[in-house]
Amino acid sequence: MKNLEELTQRIIKFRDARDWKQFHNAKDIALSLVLEAGEVMEHFQWKNKEEVEKYIKTNKADIGEELADVLYWILLMSHDLKIDILGALEKKIEKNEER
Repeated sequence: MKNLEELTQRIIKFRDARDWKQFHNAKDIALSLVLEAGEVMEHFQWKNKEEVEKYIKTNKADIGEELADVLYWILLMSHDLKIDILGALEKKIEKNEER
């Protein structure tokens, strides 16, 4: 398994090879992140607990792809904004633990 820095560099290389950075401002990246998160939600919409449990068993790969899309945008945005996402997560967990 690759670490987040290697994955982030691969994402940047992919984007730069296509000259997409010109379209990747913070607002549009955030919008893409929300849209992809919505696609995760679609897998569970209108299902009760039992249906969700059954659905997950047969659609784990599809759900994983959508989660990967969300992570893609998180890594891209944190890179572009120069945010240490793992450090930010750690601080957020610590903050939540204090509550």
